[in-house]
Amino acid sequence: MGRVMVGVLGGTGLGEALGGLGAGEVRTVETPFGAPSGPVTLTEVGGVPVALLSRHGEGHLLHPSRVPYRANIYALKSVGVTHVVASGAVGSLREELQPRHLVVPDQVIDRTFRRAGTFFDDFAVHVEFASPFCGTLRNVLARAGTGLPTRVHQGGTYICMEGPQFSTRAESELHRSWGGALIGMTAMPEAKLAREAELCYALVTLPTDYDCWRPHPSHVDQQKLIEEILGNVKAATQYALELIRRAIPGVAQLADKPPCTCQSALALGIWSDKARIPADVRERLKVLTGKYL
Repeated sequence: MGRVMVGVLGGTGLGEALGGLGAGEVRTVETPFGAPSGPVTLTEVGGVPVALLSRHGEGHLLHPSRVPYRANIYALKSVGVTHVVASGAVGSLREELQPRHLVVPDQVIDRTFRRAGTFFDDFAVHVEFASPFCGTLRNVLARAGTGLPTRVHQGGTYICMEGPQFSTRAESELHRSWGGALIGMTAMPEAKLAREAELCYALVTLPTDYDCWRPHPSHVDQQKLIEEILGNVKAATQYALELIRRAIPGVAQLADKPPCTCQSALALGIWSDKARIPADVRERLKVLTGKYL
């Protein structure tokens, strides 16, 4: 397959802890879709090249609907990333998915509606998305989770809501009735864009609470509840960092294996007459489509 470079996209908590994976060159990246959430840090973990990007930006100023998802994925692609391991805090919709556990979902339901969901506004591209998270990368994370000091659940449906407000009780019960396991705000369109960019993409989620379907104990006031949730984020962040550290060497070993189908997602995905795609559009998107146009 050739050289592997791992992109790490951090969410709540992990964004501030990304430096724990190493220090390196900080690079400001320009994209046709505006500025990414912040600079990309190029470093190495165990000799493996890694690119770090905090999804919500410095100081967590970007709420989920304002995250520049297209610029973020394009920026990672442009610096040579081939595989993305993302993370994000979520609410648990299942009793067994306890706060401070980790969950690597395998499916998603997209309920967002304010976000640009494709790179390709100027011609028609339809990529296969039946399996929204890369199975190859999920297997690496599963192996890396063995022996971690918390439980790492494999599989489950992530429901991505628009936010930034949290769910109503009725919405939470609806999501549970759909078979949802997790509720979050950032997996979409991130995973869709990663597929369009032909990047392998998997997500490590950090349950912080049980959303609002499960009533909170009456004796716990709002302040203590927030403190508990923040404590869960802090603990789960450390577990997620350790899982990602352990997984990076396994991702690097994929260089010796046949390419994943994620990495040729556009081969049959460009439906427009290529001869009619304007030259300026080809130039603007060459990082994504250069090998096809």
